Amino acid sequence: MAQSLATYIALPGTTAEAFEHWHEVFGGELNLMRYGDMQLEGMGFEPDPNAVAHVTLTLPAGVLAGGDAMDDGKDYPVRDTAYSLLYTTDTPEEARGLIQKLLDGGGAVGMPFEQAPWGGWYGQAFDRFGVMWSFSCD
Repeated sequence: MAQSLATYIALPGTTAEAFEHWHEVFGGELNLMRYGDMQLEGMGFEPDPNAVAHVTLTLPAGVLAGGDAMDDGKDYPVRDTAYSLLYTTDTPEEARGLIQKLLDGGGAVGMPFEQAPWGGWYGQAFDRFGVMWSFSCD
């Protein structure tokens, strides 16, 4: 198998909803497996059978993977500016369209998408799950 790097995100019980939303926004191929779909013998814990064990959203530009957090109700902050998912588009119009889909889905602007000092375009939007998406375009 060739080496690759994918982004993995654990969400507090909202992974299925988030990945289905992102699939609607960005397209791609969605593969989702819940713990109830698996053989659980030998696992060191008893997960909710409806919890997401593993999900991938394969896009032309890369893979986003994730699962539901198994933190037993601990405070699990998602919204932060310490990380973002950077999505690079071919045109500013394409980025604006994706940002608008996130906003229409209950998101909020983090930084307006506009021409950046380095000459390209850049902006940020938080989706309704608190994940910050950064958009870039030359």
